Amino acid sequence: MSEEVIRKIIHIDMDAFFASVEQKDQPELKGKAIAVGGGGDRGVVAAASYEARKFGVRSAMPSKSAIKRCPHLIFVTPRHARYKEISNQIMAIFHEYTDLVEPLSIDEAFLDVTHNKKGLSSATAIAEEIRKQIKEETGLTASAGISVNKFLAKIASDYQKPDGLFVVKPKMVESFIEKLSIEKFFGVGKVTADKMHKIGIFHGKDLKKRSLLELTRLFGKNGVYYYNIARGIDQREVNPNRIRKSVSTENTFLDDIRTKEALKKRLEELTLDLHRRLQKAKFKGRTISLKIKYSNFEQITRSKTVFHEIVDYDEILELSSSLLSQLELVDSVRLLGIGISNQIKPNEIIQLTFDF
Repeated sequence: MSEEVIRKIIHIDMDAFFASVEQKDQPELKGKAIAVGGGGDRGVVAAASYEARKFGVRSAMPSKSAIKRCPHLIFVTPRHARYKEISNQIMAIFHEYTDLVEPLSIDEAFLDVTHNKKGLSSATAIAEEIRKQIKEETGLTASAGISVNKFLAKIASDYQKPDGLFVVKPKMVESFIEKLSIEKFFGVGKVTADKMHKIGIFHGKDLKKRSLLELTRLFGKNGVYYYNIARGIDQREVNPNRIRKSVSTENTFLDDIRTKEALKKRLEELTLDLHRRLQKAKFKGRTISLKIKYSNFEQITRSKTVFHEIVDYDEILELSSSLLSQLELVDSVRLLGIGISNQIKPNEIIQLTFDF
């Protein structure tokens, strides 16, 4: 019987990526509290430098709230083409070491270096080399987490941020998870954490005491995931061919919109943009979703699934307009978004519909 190979997984996460790119390209911003995003009354923070984060400025925060927390905050207009250019450089560095690279976003990725191109036995040494190479080639810093699976590597990369490295070795796994605050568990959001707190689960050791039956009763299919990760079990492979799950677009308005008539006009603009994105991504799905965020930041979504691929501009507009017509506006609207998901898998049988 062959001995099971212990996997060596690295999670690399760039430090305050958008903001760091701007500080690198504009030296006068270095060391200052900056936010990438719109600085107007309707603006939203896309990313914040570490200097701004000290004041509580976070991504997705309304710009008005960010200014209240950090009055000297400097807003910088996003340059997505530039971020993508540097991201491509970073991903190319990853591929020098392994082809098993799974990007999670423009600025982070998992790498499986169990069997790597350079024949290095130490995942820690590989991570250090990668971080050094990123710094030399881009001038930016990255943090790394190394462990035996994706769950642990992801958590580890956040431990020594920024510009740090943390390793969870096989013999450390059990004690590391037992001491881990439940809020730090990847996949446990605020609502779930609050629910766990109410039943006495605050750390990994508390979660580990719960049976599989109890966790599935409380959290449904996610209960299986929580049961496994409490024991350090995560069999997910690093997948370099992740399938795109959706394509979407949205718009935050300069002024709140109060009527459906005005929203319908904006919906036409969004439909045109979504249609272009779908064509560029060569993406086809069967579910269309409509998202609305009110001025009080309450958010609602509505979806409809059909039996065929939604690709036509007119159909996107018709379906999204139908979803909008079903809504009763309870407040003025600050954001409107639409998206397509539920992609048809290869060799999947599609049920046909006929008109009689």
